[in-house]
Amino acid sequence: MMETNSQQRPVNVRKRSVMELVSLEVGEMYASPLVDRLKGSAEGTTIGNTTVLLAQKSGFCYGVRRAVDLAHATCQVFPERRKFLIGEMIHNPEVNQNLRDLGIVTLPWKEMTQQYEELTSEDVVIIPAFGVPVAFMEKLHEKGVSVVDTTCGDVMTVWRRVKANAKEGITSIIHGKMEHEETLATVSRAKGADGKGHYVVVRDEHEAGFLAAYIRGGVKDEDFFEKFSGACSVGLEPGVALRRIGMANQTTMYRKETERLQEILLHAVIDRDGHNERFHIYNTICNATQMRQDSLKTLIGQDIDVLFVVGGFNSSNTTHLVEVGQRHVPTFFIRNAEAIESFEEIWHYDIENQKVDRGELSELFSQDSAVRIGITAGASCPNHLLEQTLVKIFQLRGVSTEVLA
Repeated sequence: MMETNSQQRPVNVRKRSVMELVSLEVGEMYASPLVDRLKGSAEGTTIGNTTVLLAQKSGFCYGVRRAVDLAHATCQVFPERRKFLIGEMIHNPEVNQNLRDLGIVTLPWKEMTQQYEELTSEDVVIIPAFGVPVAFMEKLHEKGVSVVDTTCGDVMTVWRRVKANAKEGITSIIHGKMEHEETLATVSRAKGADGKGHYVVVRDEHEAGFLAAYIRGGVKDEDFFEKFSGACSVGLEPGVALRRIGMANQTTMYRKETERLQEILLHAVIDRDGHNERFHIYNTICNATQMRQDSLKTLIGQDIDVLFVVGGFNSSNTTHLVEVGQRHVPTFFIRNAEAIESFEEIWHYDIENQKVDRGELSELFSQDSAVRIGITAGASCPNHLLEQTLVKIFQLRGVSTEVLA
């Protein structure tokens, strides 16, 4: 449900005639019949001694495609008005640049600057797929702008859960990254309508273990606040607030990790109380994220020699695909096909050290050796980037692109 007041002007740009034009426009920019065809083939495509397999579920999810479509529709419906987007629509640099090329101006998302004060009732502001914190919505209401809300439905499901927690006096434990746009939007709603709700954001198993130790009585309050500084609600009294807790998560987190965090905290509550009545579990991992993780596991099980993960380096769901891949096969996280200059120079993102690094596969990719290559992408990566990667790999293997048509 959209938060509104009398001053806000939510607008619906999903007019049939507009969306028909948008579907063609977005399709021309991002679609790939070749990728669609290969996704429908579990055996992939083999030419000579090179086999490329695509994860059956990869690339744009419904929520991302909907958000991109709505941004394009906004430009169709309001060609003469100023159009703004809070932060990035999704975590893909090419898609975001294309929106800027359409004339959509980016507003800051970490803080409200003077740009927000300069908005007028004639302006249109697009809410990105991650959503935005309540304070941003309130500012838009105050300025009386027209709002096009593209927030993903799965994100809104999490919001409903944490708002219900606040109403019921349950502290939300949110598995997520505190610096991520979606998590910032979620914690603002975990405070509840009266602002008295509480939350703690837990990033990984280490932080969950620390929180579990506090629940069991093995950590002092001052140590708790030092550990979760900036990642818990203002005014939280942990000794009281953590008596009843409910798990939620950033929708793009790795499901197995979320389940592990739930297990850690559940056991801590049982150790403290002797029962689990004060621990509440809700599955708020988005289906698209889960399907891409499951599809990657299937791909890895097809005896691939190497994996390429395509997408934006700041994409959380894509990063988790990289983490899954790295446990099983050599994995390269690339932004697009240009990163593969040759099999001796692959410019990939090192998620552990958070930097772009040079990798090579010269031995594996000798022209005489048979190879099986897997390709996948997160929910924010369009199909045409997958196609470009696939074509580049075959070209470097000496295969004409005409064969792929």
